[in-house]
Amino acid sequence: MTTHIDTDCVIVGGGPAGLMMALLLLRQGLEVTVAEKHADFLRDFRGDTIHPSTQDLLADLGLLDEFLARPHDDMPRVRLSWQGAELTLADFTRLPTRRKVMTFMPQWDFLDLLADTAAQHPGFRLLRSTRIDGLTRERGDEAGRGRITGVTGSGPDGDVTIRARLVIDASGRDSEIRAAAGLTPVGSAAAMDVLWFRLTRCADESYPFIQAGDGMIITIDRGGFFQIAHVIPAGTWTGSDDDLVLMRERIARISPRMADAVAAVTADDVHLLRVRLERLRRWYADGMLCIGDSAHAMSPAGGVGINLAIQDAVAAARILEPVLRGRPPRAKDLRRVQRRRTWPVRITQFVQRRLQGPLIASRAPGASLPFPLRMLRDHPRLTYVTGRFVGLGARPESIG
Repeated sequence: MTTHIDTDCVIVGGGPAGLMMALLLLRQGLEVTVAEKHADFLRDFRGDTIHPSTQDLLADLGLLDEFLARPHDDMPRVRLSWQGAELTLADFTRLPTRRKVMTFMPQWDFLDLLADTAAQHPGFRLLRSTRIDGLTRERGDEAGRGRITGVTGSGPDGDVTIRARLVIDASGRDSEIRAAAGLTPVGSAAAMDVLWFRLTRCADESYPFIQAGDGMIITIDRGGFFQIAHVIPAGTWTGSDDDLVLMRERIARISPRMADAVAAVTADDVHLLRVRLERLRRWYADGMLCIGDSAHAMSPAGGVGINLAIQDAVAAARILEPVLRGRPPRAKDLRRVQRRRTWPVRITQFVQRRLQGPLIASRAPGASLPFPLRMLRDHPRLTYVTGRFVGLGARPESIG
């Protein structure tokens, strides 16, 4: 059996960008269907940083109090421990925002907030456990390049066909429908990968948020456990016993106190994220627009991926909503979104590429700080600049 749905906009991917765009369009009275391939949002090792600019957007939507009622931790400054010496990387306390902190919240809680709010609108559909893998088109030329009119896939009750004035691809850096639309990202693998794993947390135990000096460790306190991100040179992890021994030795050099805990980690506990820095030359095909990681895969450096994706969604909704009321968006409408968002993506990826070396460099004990860190240590006012870049992004977006 095939389920047929007609809607104003179909969004593929129920992540931060997809759900934020859905909510913004719904508030203007449009009908939106979101297709999410998973049954729920409960997945580990996803971005959990909600930046000050995103919290301002939540305040504009009337959601800030509900957001803050959910489990979270606030960080007014990003601190780094370099071989035991503490310094500030970014200071948010002087930002022109309602909340001058970066907030850590499990992504499933954040997504539940957006989905629950969207569900209050009658035009919203959230199709869970629905994998979208194809596109429908108008009759086009001999190569079949007609305007995209919807998507096809499969769900719990069989095949699904969704027809829409606009398809938004927010399904991530490995998008199937992006490839089906003939859109191919350019770029290269980054110089680093990230190993994610959990460590058991004992009562009153704590670690610095970032530890560095012979590679880097990021520690997120989840209450009952620590979520660890360990940055390593790209391509050096295969999951072998030797790799595991090297990982434990490297972590022990960076954080001697963590050595005993990491000794219990097995290769099966470690999840590898292969970092890619890439972007589409063209974010759109006739009838479809890519946003977030589908348009530009980011490094986890700075935790800015969610912020950029949400800003894409805000810009796209603001530009396209008036058009969607009357007709399917044309290529020139979709091009306006890309033009608006390309510059912040490029400048952010440039900065991330420059940061890769210091993040993964192996340094002997007592080695001097890398030049960028020395500048932040010796000129503390620069931490307000980095705080603005991380906390607001290169081009903040507003709803109105």
